[in-house]
Amino acid sequence: MKIIVLLLALVFAFGFAVKQAAENVKEITIQQEIKNLDSYPNLLPVVEVVAQQS
Repeated sequence: MKIIVLLLALVFAFGFAVKQAAENVKEITIQQEIKNLDSYPNLLPVVEVVAQQS
């Protein structure tokens, strides 16, 4: 029984670590995009207008 609890704890810890790593990668990607946009200050973001069909 103790082994099962230990394995479950390890699985949850691994899942939490993967989730944190994914959030960190997303944050780094956003920071890199911002840094790239700073080198081109006159560019406006592309806006796509989408209308619903009636």
